[in-house]
Amino acid sequence: MTEVSYYPGCSLHGTAREYDESIRGVADLLHIGLHELEDWTCCGASSAHCTSEELAIELAARNLAIAEKSNRELLVPCVACYSRFKAVEMELKEGSRKIRFPYQGNVPIRYSLDFFCNGTILEEVKKKRTKPLSGLKVVCYYGCLTVRPPKVTGIKEYENPQHMDHLMECLGAEPIPWSYKTDCCGASLVMTRTDIVRRLGQRILSMAKEAEADCLVTGCPMCQANLDTRQEELEKEAGERYDLPILYFTELMGLALGHKDVRKWLGRHITDPMKVLKGKGLM
Repeated sequence: MTEVSYYPGCSLHGTAREYDESIRGVADLLHIGLHELEDWTCCGASSAHCTSEELAIELAARNLAIAEKSNRELLVPCVACYSRFKAVEMELKEGSRKIRFPYQGNVPIRYSLDFFCNGTILEEVKKKRTKPLSGLKVVCYYGCLTVRPPKVTGIKEYENPQHMDHLMECLGAEPIPWSYKTDCCGASLVMTRTDIVRRLGQRILSMAKEAEADCLVTGCPMCQANLDTRQEELEKEAGERYDLPILYFTELMGLALGHKDVRKWLGRHITDPMKVLKGKGLM
């Protein structure tokens, strides 16, 4: 069994519960042991870096120091948390900043999408797949922080990443090529510039519909919430009907692998995915 440390982050204990539960469910089916970090705290991704540079670094460093007590990789589902951890890791390795926590920079930090797209895991997914997602057309939406900045993430194909596309193919779905997979949805501006958020969200949803996708798939709690909850508002503004389910890649993994709780996860979405999935004979 593969054993990894697990940092769920704040979103997965609140608005993104279905992401947390689907990760845990899929990990169990694939015999991956998740060890949630003891006494973890917020990494500061949402606001600490706007108020205090020291706080932004120390919040992340504290969690990394806890993870470093084991010899396991650290699995991070929230891309904002992942970005914060990777940025702090780089700063501490390259700089001379002194911190209160004894973090030595020896924790392999893995974003959940990258982790589950590992070749060995993909092979296991193929073996254990019980319900191929045949006929389901998806657009893979990586968002901006998943792959950028490449100096921090280490992603080589940061303009046109393919790993989620390959995962969807393994599940039996059809990933549709499109040009907006790494565009920003504006989630970081939801409290300050909703005009920009609406414009960016409209473009992504419109282009996904133009590509004739049945759903949009992501691994970012902020992108998921932003694109899922605003559709009614954006439809009225644009005069266009979207009705596009915004799903986590782990939910589709759970569906293809036959997890018993898939219906519960999908039931938490604002834009109901059941009509599309029932129409494809997948539910």
